[in-house]
Amino acid sequence: MTTTVETPLLAVRDLRVDFTGPHGPVPAVRGVDLTLRRGETLGIVGESGSGKSVTALSVLGLLPGTARVSGSVRLDGRELVGLPGRELAAIRGRRVAMVFQDPLSAFTPVYRIGDQIAEAVRIHQDVDKAAARRRAVELLDLVGIPAPDRALDSYPHEFSGGMRQRAMIAMAVANEPDILLADEPTTALDVTIQAQVLDVLRTAQRETGAALVLVSHDLGVIAGTADRVAVMYAGRVVETAEVDELFAAPRHPYTLGLIGALPRLDGSGGALVPIPGAPAPMAELPPGCPFAARCPLAEERCTAAEPALEGAPEPAREGAASAGLASERAASAGPGEHLAACVRSAELAERRPAPGEVYPVPELPTPVAGGDRASRAPVLSVSGLGKTFPLLKGTVFKRKVGEVYAVDGVDLDLREGETLGLVGESGSGKSTTLFELLKLGAPETGRIELLGRDTARLTRAEAHRLRAGLQIVFQDPMASLDPRMPIGDIIAEPLRAQHAPHEEIARRVPELLRQVGLDPEHTERYPHQFSGGQRQRVSIARALAVRPKLLVLDEPVSALDVSIQAGVLNLLQSLKAELGLSYLFVSHDLSVIRHLADRVSVMYLGRTVEQGEVSAVFDRPRHPYTRALLSAVPLPDPAAERARDRILLAGDPPSPTERRTGCAFRTRCPLYARLPETARVRCERERPALDADRAGADHQAACHHPEAAAS
Repeated sequence: MTTTVETPLLAVRDLRVDFTGPHGPVPAVRGVDLTLRRGETLGIVGESGSGKSVTALSVLGLLPGTARVSGSVRLDGRELVGLPGRELAAIRGRRVAMVFQDPLSAFTPVYRIGDQIAEAVRIHQDVDKAAARRRAVELLDLVGIPAPDRALDSYPHEFSGGMRQRAMIAMAVANEPDILLADEPTTALDVTIQAQVLDVLRTAQRETGAALVLVSHDLGVIAGTADRVAVMYAGRVVETAEVDELFAAPRHPYTLGLIGALPRLDGSGGALVPIPGAPAPMAELPPGCPFAARCPLAEERCTAAEPALEGAPEPAREGAASAGLASERAASAGPGEHLAACVRSAELAERRPAPGEVYPVPELPTPVAGGDRASRAPVLSVSGLGKTFPLLKGTVFKRKVGEVYAVDGVDLDLREGETLGLVGESGSGKSTTLFELLKLGAPETGRIELLGRDTARLTRAEAHRLRAGLQIVFQDPMASLDPRMPIGDIIAEPLRAQHAPHEEIARRVPELLRQVGLDPEHTERYPHQFSGGQRQRVSIARALAVRPKLLVLDEPVSALDVSIQAGVLNLLQSLKAELGLSYLFVSHDLSVIRHLADRVSVMYLGRTVEQGEVSAVFDRPRHPYTRALLSAVPLPDPAAERARDRILLAGDPPSPTERRTGCAFRTRCPLYARLPETARVRCERERPALDADRAGADHQAACHHPEAAAS
């Protein structure tokens, strides 16, 4: 009996990419093997610099001229590496299409969206302009753009981030390609918009029958989308398996560490599992396994030769023989085979250890601030906070034509030793709220009390003294740290501003560096000499220099890889417990808020719509917006992710230039759409106030129908 072996749609074998550097070639991809079958979704994950995006771009020949590509990339058996540019251009967009991470830079800003989609159609199909335009309308409608016939004439900057990404997907599927390459398509998007874009990708894949390669750093996104996963580290695939198998029983310590480092929406707090150290520079990779220096299971044979990607450990082989064996093994691997590049993969497959059984997990100290919440001193109290900005028109002579209602009714309550999470979509007013707090002045409307002092009544001298009690850690430490100053001077700067004695500064700087897990001997180093996680630790040390009572943390881990993020979150938990600090933690990542915060405040269009203890708000949300936010957060568990019900919000938040009557959320509210006509009238005419739950006064929601929202 003859068995027919299906030819893979895409077969990548021993792909290698080097970039020309000032001191010679620098490897970016080192012998990658991938197989993609028709209709399949392959997820590629790994830390920054692991080679994910370079691998995807090399398939279409989109790398710059400094790149040198070798190996084999076959599309339906046709070799793409070395193909002339004209022949590659005929494949791009027709057989293989790309969805880029940043659609604003991928679209041409001076051409209308409709013209760019129609151009993609006409390049590969023999149709006239009118037919191409009709096709563009169909595509925008397919991806959920409202009023697609009018949206055609919009420029890219007139679309929101989510709409631009949907338009990018529409252009990618215009010619019904066989393969969609999506390079971090949801990275810069809010969680609700991310859910919309992932739903659009699934719709596009279903309508065209295309296979999908999804590059992402978010294991939750991969868990809910991919059929198979390839984990990359230092330019190589170190593990590949079907998605359920890989998450249930990872066979490489790196994969195990990535899973353990993730804060989870269904988690219970405590310390995360950090992966020690940072990836070595690609130009300075050590001999043997490149992960050995960070691996708690490393032994002598790990540094002898780099392990091949295979299903069971075999004697180490060096050089081309090992690479050839790995390529041959990957080429013959079945869709359900589990391969790992680790000499101890068989042991991990047999033991199935939890991440905390392999990696050392730090013990968190007992919190200084104890007792029930009512007995602890208030640190921050905000009621009815409002802030508007003038909407101006004109170039030379500007005139006011309206107002932007950036903050329109924010209430916050934070006690000693607590972490209050502030969440909401972009444009919800989180940053404006922070600026109003940091100003330490009279708010436009409402009241702010910081450490028992009404900020509207402070003199300049009093505000200066009070500022030591309130410090901020910014999102991007490279932008917030002066690149021309050594870190010792950066940390000492707040102390000098408070006129601290030289002796105290000399003692305090090394003490702060030790406190955040850095070497006191490195005070003369500059910010660029540290990794991203280390720079954020420097920012935290600087904020702690003047012994504040309240730290404002503005997305402090969003720019960090998940393995580095875990270490910073553990540090924040330890510092809070040791020093009795209070945190106002702003984040778009609700999993981080669930892990770190004691209480949470949810904002929508400048208003607080729900607040209370994290467990109460996340387990029993009483506002439909909170329910939608939580349902959109992906879980790094394929089975749980597939079983969840999604609540997809329609469109984007309304413009803050209009102060709407009634409930501002009703235009997107799934509950409002189900209400009878008589019940809708109240939502349209009456602005809901924050009302307490009957079961507990601490859980408040601004909804006229909280019981229906909670059911």
